[in-house]
Amino acid sequence: MAMKLPPYLRPLLAMGFLALACGEGEEPTAPPDSGTTVDAGTRTDAGTTVDAGSDAGQTTDDAGTTEDAGSDVDSGTNDAGTEVDAGTSVDAGTTEDAGTTVDAGTTVDAGTTTDAGTTEDAGTTTDAGTTTDGGSADAGPIGETDTDGGYTQIRLMAANLSSGNGQDYDPGHGIRLMQGVKPDVVMIQEFNYKSDSASDMRSMVDMIGAGFYYYRETGAQIPNGIISRYPIIESGEWKDAKVSNRDFAWARIDIPGPRDLWAISVHLLTTSSSNRNAEATQLVGYIKANIPEGDYLAIGGDFNTDSRSEACLTTFKQVVDIAGPHPADKNGKEGTNAGRSKPYDHVIVDSDLRQYQVPTVVGTSTFNNGLVLDSRVYTPISDIYPALNSDSGASSMQHMGVIKTFRTPNF
Repeated sequence: MAMKLPPYLRPLLAMGFLALACGEGEEPTAPPDSGTTVDAGTRTDAGTTVDAGSDAGQTTDDAGTTEDAGSDVDSGTNDAGTEVDAGTSVDAGTTEDAGTTVDAGTTVDAGTTTDAGTTEDAGTTTDAGTTTDGGSADAGPIGETDTDGGYTQIRLMAANLSSGNGQDYDPGHGIRLMQGVKPDVVMIQEFNYKSDSASDMRSMVDMIGAGFYYYRETGAQIPNGIISRYPIIESGEWKDAKVSNRDFAWARIDIPGPRDLWAISVHLLTTSSSNRNAEATQLVGYIKANIPEGDYLAIGGDFNTDSRSEACLTTFKQVVDIAGPHPADKNGKEGTNAGRSKPYDHVIVDSDLRQYQVPTVVGTSTFNNGLVLDSRVYTPISDIYPALNSDSGASSMQHMGVIKTFRTPNF
């Protein structure tokens, strides 16, 4: 079981006085001792499966190109050579003294909540999880924690929902879709908004959940990231050796209960299934080396998979449960690309967390296996306000959101 913060420090973290690894580009704290969680005989050597130099001359993913539902061909408009070398990934060996962030001289009113309208630096964390919902069936209004009889209901979402020509969320379609389903943790791709300044990113996150925590990888053209209702206590990025304009973004999240949740946001290549499998093999190696087996694990995002039998999903099976049944829309359809014919997007979790999956309840509707969010077919649309019927069909909206819900014990 992973070491969690002592109880007397968690209120300080919840009120924003322990600002740990929750903003853009911040050095994460030390990951757990991989030797205590990995069987040396089974650990995957990520370095032996991927030739980091093999992608130097190839064209990488064009996330902004409108995808033909019947094919997975990359249009090649993304120039991977113009991006920052992924060597900016966080050195997991860096340690952080959580006790150094609290100003003992600061006068604190323990009853004061954070003003979501305050402009914050991207590295600052804000506590939004102190208000408790009485245990409603759905995730509750934004800003509340849904607890019920010693359990916490957590809604996970994979979201590559950028639109327009800028591979960002400025047009607003994707933001409305996330607002409509009220996720607790979002594994987001193409995490750009307006100028990408600290204030702009804070503004976007607050629209999804006022005061939510987030991590956004640095030095990437189309960065991955994590947005969370609960405190992010560690975060960083692991190198994706197959692509130069993004990496694997991860966050260790302090959910209620003795176990932490590790959320990993991924955006695999469109170029070939073999490249996607190489990326999956590398990520499995990182997971085995860094994530305690006693904690929960969720991998979410845009896998660009043509089918559920692709090799990368079989590779991920080493650390997560990929078995069905799978999320679907209001009509029972599972595809998540624009044409709804291919399973591009996923939320997959380890067996420890999978046992706690419950139906996803949105408004008056229940989705037993989770929801593929396509506003074009969603009825009644008022249940996912402020989303519009047209949002999922917006220009360059190539993916549908995927949501799963879990009811985890607080003990």
